[in-house]
Amino acid sequence: MVRTNLTPSDSSLAALKQPSINSLTKIQPHGVLLVLDPVDLTVLQTSTNTLDEFGLDPRDVIGKPLDEILDPFQVDQFKAGLTEEKLDFINPVKVWVRREGDDYQVFDAIFHRSKEGLLILELEPALTQENIPFLSFYHLARASISQLESTAELHAFCQVIVREVRKVTGFDRVMLYRFDDDGHGEVVAEEKCNEMEPYMGLHYPESDIPKTARQMFLSNWIRVIPDATATAVDLYPAENPVTHQPTDLTHSILRSAYPCHLEYLHNMGVGASLTISLMKDNKLWGLIACHHRTPKYIPYELRKACEFLGRVIFSEIATREEVADHTHRIRIANIQSDLIDAMSQANYFVEGLVGDQASLLELLGASGAAVYFGNQWTLVGRTPSEDELNYLAQWLKKHLDNEIFYTESLPLVYSDAQRFKDVASGLLAIPISKRSYVLWFRPEVIQTVNWGGDPNNAYAVEDSEEGLRLSPRQSFALWKETVQYKSLPWKALEVKAALELRKAVVNVILRQAEELAMLAQDLERSNAELKKFAYVASHDLQEPLNQVANFVQLLEMRYSEELDQDAKEFIHYAVSGVSQMQTLIDDVLLYSKVDIQGIDCALTEVDGALEKALRNLQGRIHETGAAVTYDQMPRLVADGTQLMQLFQNLIGNAIKFRRSEVSPEIHIGVERQEDDWLFSIRDNGIGIDPEFAERIFVIFQRLHTRDEYPGSGMGLAICKKIVECHRGRIWVDSEVSQGTTFYFTLPVGGRDRTSGRRTQSYFLDRR
Repeated sequence: MVRTNLTPSDSSLAALKQPSINSLTKIQPHGVLLVLDPVDLTVLQTSTNTLDEFGLDPRDVIGKPLDEILDPFQVDQFKAGLTEEKLDFINPVKVWVRREGDDYQVFDAIFHRSKEGLLILELEPALTQENIPFLSFYHLARASISQLESTAELHAFCQVIVREVRKVTGFDRVMLYRFDDDGHGEVVAEEKCNEMEPYMGLHYPESDIPKTARQMFLSNWIRVIPDATATAVDLYPAENPVTHQPTDLTHSILRSAYPCHLEYLHNMGVGASLTISLMKDNKLWGLIACHHRTPKYIPYELRKACEFLGRVIFSEIATREEVADHTHRIRIANIQSDLIDAMSQANYFVEGLVGDQASLLELLGASGAAVYFGNQWTLVGRTPSEDELNYLAQWLKKHLDNEIFYTESLPLVYSDAQRFKDVASGLLAIPISKRSYVLWFRPEVIQTVNWGGDPNNAYAVEDSEEGLRLSPRQSFALWKETVQYKSLPWKALEVKAALELRKAVVNVILRQAEELAMLAQDLERSNAELKKFAYVASHDLQEPLNQVANFVQLLEMRYSEELDQDAKEFIHYAVSGVSQMQTLIDDVLLYSKVDIQGIDCALTEVDGALEKALRNLQGRIHETGAAVTYDQMPRLVADGTQLMQLFQNLIGNAIKFRRSEVSPEIHIGVERQEDDWLFSIRDNGIGIDPEFAERIFVIFQRLHTRDEYPGSGMGLAICKKIVECHRGRIWVDSEVSQGTTFYFTLPVGGRDRTSGRRTQSYFLDRR
């Protein structure tokens, strides 16, 4: 046999690491196994070592009824028990087998049923002819439990278990091995003889006890290998004559171990082992592993005593863990309740969620949190920057397919997270919609893990006469690993709490959406009445204004010679005021017509709308010598007329608010973002004080007098309404005397957001 660097396929390697339990059909040679017909107790299969134990050739055993192999009187005694569904009440049975003359061998007979319904009898040599009395079990457990009454911490509990099991069994080493969530394990308690190397605190990779082995430990509470060097024996015949398949030995006590495991024990210097399963909520919590340097046989009843001891003491551990979990659950439930109440009472759910920042962080034991809603981040505690969060949100959109995403090692799955590992190596995220999230963060916790041997070389693939096989590592010496880019893991309780909070957030949002829908209906009715009033008022006002202007001008014409200069100036003021009033009325009417219902969206060439706006402004462009340039414009779903009005107003403003000493230079730019087109109109004009960046979009708001710059103050308000009716945003970036850039976004898929990935409601994207 030679060690190789072979690299088998993933599927074949998985089969080598985790072979089927059903494929192991040999037994350990210290006992005898008989497969019986459950009806008449005839032998269907036998282990091939009957000649050594019974003095009978295996071929002579097949087909014989059990009472011809064992004493008929003994068989009659336990026949009634074999009719019961559970066989634990009769196990073990002391039986005597005649070998030669008066030579008898005493066995512990243990019965169980296979998955196929066959009866399996396992015979192990009995060291005594008497059963261990019940009081021995009781005193064994009572002595151990008495020690636990004054013990509070988990480590001390585990130490009591291993000490008592070693005292009862006499093994050289007894360890308590606890599994992590990822399948790796750690020795959390150890009792040993002085000559053996300590394994306390060492971690062992998942491959040491793979999934198949853990399934076996779930099926069998106790597993014994009295001689790790013994040669396994076959069953005869190899296939069961009833099922025509190998007999399933999953629940067999005598079933031989997988060769790789036997080699593993050999490399550890172990001659015999006893393993007891520790279960919690029908899951494998850990193992009690007993090792002896030389072969060592432990009788059935003593093994059951150890199992009983492990169960009793571990039930106390499980109870205390459950009490601690219950306390934690109550605390989380109280925090959840407070957060939900705060969200329900707030006008805006984010305000309620982050109102008590300590509670939001304490809910999941996080150091930071971030809420992304309505294109805005709300940050709590220690978090990455908003720019980093924007990139993270884009990554989550592609990788978050379920109701929750969590990892304790974000930099290993999202490489950009290495830049902020000190605040967010751990991430738990719940989506509220496709573009809205609540995120919790945990910082990196650098730790040193002590492994029992190099976990990166836990096994090797070897080429043997039987084909490829796994060979476990030969060294179990301390191997230190520094673990980076990992936070404390998210507990199952915390994951559940996050999912429950997500449901509450969605419910609150839906309720607020219903309230907003009702409010929107009221506003729609009110807006309809206001539009009607604006339309009627504008038309009714136009007529008297026209009469005022006409009669004042007629008065000037008829009595021109009789009017002095002051009177003529007064008439000019009156006519000018009427003109300004008419302009205001026209702008109010235009503003009232811009609404969602009034938009006629279609696939629009933005180039066409922009060129129409430039033609309308051609006179002013020529007059001022303005230079207007623009990028190649896209096609998008929008109202072409209103888009033209938007460009005309913004470019017109750039021309109007120019600096006297230079000609206007205006550039219209555009670039594609994730789900929007970002437009910009940049000029070299007089600029705007950033203090007034929001005020300029308010209706009738002006920063200059009409004598300086004419206009009604409605242009930017109309622009804002056009953009928002298209479900976009508009803002300004400017400094006095440094020029101005207006930005606005328009969604790629149109204002209804039904194209592409924009399927969420407007409410879920409000600002």
